[in-house]
Amino acid sequence: MSRDHVQSAGPGVPALGRPRPASGPWPGGAETPFLELLARGAPAEAYEQPVLLARAEGRPAERIAALEQAKLLALRVRAELEGRRRREAELSALFETAHDLAGLRDLDAVLRAIVQRARSLLGTDVAYLSLNDPARGDTYMRVTEGSVSARFQQLRLGMGEGLGGLVAQTARPYVTDDYFGDDRFRHTRAIDAGVRDEGLVAILGVPLTLGHTVIGVLFAADRRARVFEREQIALLGSFAALAAAAIDTANLLAETRSALADLEQANEIIRDRSGVIERASEVHDRLAELVLRGGGVHDVAAAVSEVLDGQVRFTEADTAPPGALESSRAEGHAVRHGDDWIAAVAAGDELLGALVLRGHPGLDPVDQRTLERAAMVTSLLLLARRSAAEAEQRVRGELLDDLLDARDRDPRLLRERAARLHADLDATHVVLAARLEGGTDDAEQEADTRRRLWAAASHLAATRQGLAAARDGGTVLLVPLTGDDTATDVARRTARHLGTAVHEPVSVGASAPVERLTARPDTVAAAYAEARRCLDALRLLGRSGDGAAAEDFGFLGLLLAGDRDVTGFVGRTIGPVVAYDERRGTELVRTLDAYFACGMSPARTKDELHVHVNTVAQRLERVGRLLGSDWQSPARALEIQLALRLHRLSGPSARPLGH
Repeated sequence: MSRDHVQSAGPGVPALGRPRPASGPWPGGAETPFLELLARGAPAEAYEQPVLLARAEGRPAERIAALEQAKLLALRVRAELEGRRRREAELSALFETAHDLAGLRDLDAVLRAIVQRARSLLGTDVAYLSLNDPARGDTYMRVTEGSVSARFQQLRLGMGEGLGGLVAQTARPYVTDDYFGDDRFRHTRAIDAGVRDEGLVAILGVPLTLGHTVIGVLFAADRRARVFEREQIALLGSFAALAAAAIDTANLLAETRSALADLEQANEIIRDRSGVIERASEVHDRLAELVLRGGGVHDVAAAVSEVLDGQVRFTEADTAPPGALESSRAEGHAVRHGDDWIAAVAAGDELLGALVLRGHPGLDPVDQRTLERAAMVTSLLLLARRSAAEAEQRVRGELLDDLLDARDRDPRLLRERAARLHADLDATHVVLAARLEGGTDDAEQEADTRRRLWAAASHLAATRQGLAAARDGGTVLLVPLTGDDTATDVARRTARHLGTAVHEPVSVGASAPVERLTARPDTVAAAYAEARRCLDALRLLGRSGDGAAAEDFGFLGLLLAGDRDVTGFVGRTIGPVVAYDERRGTELVRTLDAYFACGMSPARTKDELHVHVNTVAQRLERVGRLLGSDWQSPARALEIQLALRLHRLSGPSARPLGH
């Protein structure tokens, strides 16, 4: 309270600072009891006691009037002292808050201190502070003191909603002594529910401003009706100014720290740049050296792994992450995939594979460019290798064409050409005829599939030290026969391999094993014709996508085989029975002849052989154990009868055919 305000106390009331009467102290020492009350800081109601006591004692009216005047003066002095103490406490709190702000370390701690002191000085039940969210266009609770409602502590107020939203929108303080009865601001269900949960009635809100911008609102609130005085509004405004300054200081400090961090990072980048450039130069030199000395893709990956201090691997296109691989190809740059980096290895629109840097999420632009350069070098190496492979495939195909067409009859020249391709024409070989079985109406697609079949067959032949060529709409292969493999084994394995490579069923017919390929001009051509007959037989028998040789077709093999292997057919069909007769001196072969000649009737057979019917049954049972339980099925029976006749014709007592 100011001095002028105190002097305007009114008529008949002595004011502080006014000279005492010339007669000396107040009449009868009326001020004495009140001075004692002031000295011990008695409450305001205690100042009525001297007046009441004087009246009870029947003191003169002049004495009572003097006491009344002294009481009024003492109460004003007390109010003045209380105001000064309050202002001193407020100034002290503001000073302490400013001191906290000067040594700002934790913004949340400073804001909590401001809210706590505001609540304490204003004597409210609750104090809280909200900040504006420009991104969402509303304001939200940041710090609360004295709050007990979780819903209230999580409130968000739209601009113009609730008392706080009105303060945030208008940048002016607002106060209400009855929140729910005040219609100056817009009530919403969510805000009213939060205020009701907290039990608030009287609320004062002042804006937090930086320049002309409102950044939030500081509140003081009670759970009972209350009138906030002008001094209290001003005090809360002072705390709001300090809170805004604290937020501004914290933002400036954050920006400063960020700028310093950016500068430090830039400094670090500058310091590292020379090292990065040196690494890039080293990579360039090493990659150039690899290309010049004929290194492979794995050599490139190893060199880049060492330079980038990571694990770099080349992977085929079908095993790399498809999305990342396509993005890298389209953008022409390495792309991040999780903790890995993917650099497409491409030639035009064709994906050849990828270089994958494993477990290295942090990659600066120079190192990224290093990975991309390595991918480019890898694509060049792959194209060079492909060109060399295609040239070798053409040379292998030309040699096989010469063997098939017998254009070059000089065995020495043929062997020399084969030796340069690491092929041995004196070894035992199998000729294979391969053909696609999946038909399509798209001529371009079919031609592409045939090219892939030829490429796969050429690769297979090269790995087996054989030859391959495109012929008759399919592919012909000449591969050596090794180990315990049979022509059938090779045919079936080749059918599976080629079918997997082209993703289409592939049938493969195999010739019988052939030796000394250059001994006769037509050796390879005859074997190829036999392989093609087997290929046709597979289709006729509904075994498309399979592989087989002539020996797999029973008596049909006699028609398919180029050399008519009668002995082999007889051995495969009734060999166990012939061998049993030779070892035991039995007559199983003669019994079989008679059995089939008698229409497969055991009764007539025993008459033909002049033996008991049980003997016939026992012999036939033995045949079944030797040839299998299905030996009397129509197909097997036909083969066995043919083999028996050929066996008779080829025996030592047989007469020449036609006699």
